[in-house]
Amino acid sequence: MTIRDLEPKLIWEQFDDITRVPRPSKKEEKIIEWLVAFAQKHGFDYQKDDTGNVVMRKPATKGYEGRPAVILQSHMDMVCEKNSDVEFDFENDPIRTRIDGEWVRAEGTTLGADCGIGMAAALAVLLDNSIEHPAIEALFTVDEETGLTGAFGLGEGMLTGKYLVNLDSEDEGEIFIGCAGGVDTVATMEYEKEESPEGYRFVRLEVGDLLGGHSGDDIDKGRANSNKLIARFLYNACETFQIALERIDGGNLRNAIPREAYAIVGVPEESVEDFKERYLEFGEELKEEFCHTEPRMRFSVSDIESPAEVMTNDDMCYLLLTIIGLPNGVLAMSFAVPGLVETSSNLASIKFNVEEQKITITTSQRSSVESAKLYAAQTIESVFYLSGCDVEHSDGYPGWSPNPNSTLLAATVDCYRNLFHTEPKVRAIHAGLECGLFLEKYPHLEMVSFGPTLRGVHSPDERLEIATVDKFWKLLVELLRTIE
Repeated sequence: MTIRDLEPKLIWEQFDDITRVPRPSKKEEKIIEWLVAFAQKHGFDYQKDDTGNVVMRKPATKGYEGRPAVILQSHMDMVCEKNSDVEFDFENDPIRTRIDGEWVRAEGTTLGADCGIGMAAALAVLLDNSIEHPAIEALFTVDEETGLTGAFGLGEGMLTGKYLVNLDSEDEGEIFIGCAGGVDTVATMEYEKEESPEGYRFVRLEVGDLLGGHSGDDIDKGRANSNKLIARFLYNACETFQIALERIDGGNLRNAIPREAYAIVGVPEESVEDFKERYLEFGEELKEEFCHTEPRMRFSVSDIESPAEVMTNDDMCYLLLTIIGLPNGVLAMSFAVPGLVETSSNLASIKFNVEEQKITITTSQRSSVESAKLYAAQTIESVFYLSGCDVEHSDGYPGWSPNPNSTLLAATVDCYRNLFHTEPKVRAIHAGLECGLFLEKYPHLEMVSFGPTLRGVHSPDERLEIATVDKFWKLLVELLRTIE
């Protein structure tokens, strides 16, 4: 059985087709070409702007011509993460999907259901002529995951609708009406090198098999940050061992909690066995510390050849102090919306450029309060400046302020209640959505966001709950039938 055999068949067929098209963030050329070909094949009016966003239009069905147009919005790019032991080329290979009980997963990589299943739903609406609906504008944006480039660069005249349904949510039974804004803070640290000390042996320390996840949705789940764990050990080791550090490498994406990290470290020959033993003991201590949130945490150490050069001791100390000092995780909870994370920061990645003697440390801050977002970025910036780093902030993106009195929200809640005889949760989300940027360009829009249940998003553990796709589809179809 493949995912094409699942029901509702039309949406799963579109999703299967999408998984076969490579679509990394900032490299969406193939999926753009595929979408344009889809529109041409099926005779839909379409438009592509200079940024790469694509909108397809379908006229209202008979009797619905007088109702406001509805925008179905999803992003076409996907987070490209894989397990370290998996060979996969995200720019050329199709995602290898599999059914695992009640879930759909990928083989060792992200699945791309974020936001491929939203794209599939919009395409299925366009194809299904049995659905009653107002005029439809299906908008597919580029580069949501690494900068919201598509939403920032949305072309003039792309949208005319009054209502926008964002199809990028991950919890069935929940309707989202607000989200956090965000900004990235990136530091560049220059460092000096010296010859590797004589009489030293070098090892590779690794931490892996962490859960990781979305740096918005999962930041409050108590998950470990691999960059922090490596730095914690090295910081402690400086008190006992005369260590020499060649590099640290951990994490890849600004919006993913890092799952893996490694360090190449040297210690005097006579201390190396004690050092290795202490690292594994430290790993056991951390397994106990994170026993409720990290069931698969793994620590390993292996001997390697000595590098020719290492960081100077002073620069190593600056780096470790910086990583230890950076705030990470939940910084504040909301008093306005109980249970909602208000402000957070994610220490996303540490990358060495040994040839240029530079280290790039990428972090991202989120908040539903604009002033708190700015302060969080300033807090991170201050730690970097104290270590002599050059610091840059991204342009950032605005939050989406909830409108609890919108017609679209009331209609969505009524549809859910009538279909499933239960009350949906209406809430804001700490993750970033493109809705805030759409609202800046089209202030008249009323917006909601909903979707099926996804878990492990932005990690190779990403999975899509099969049963919730049917409920997602039924809700979308009923909303289109009833919204006025």
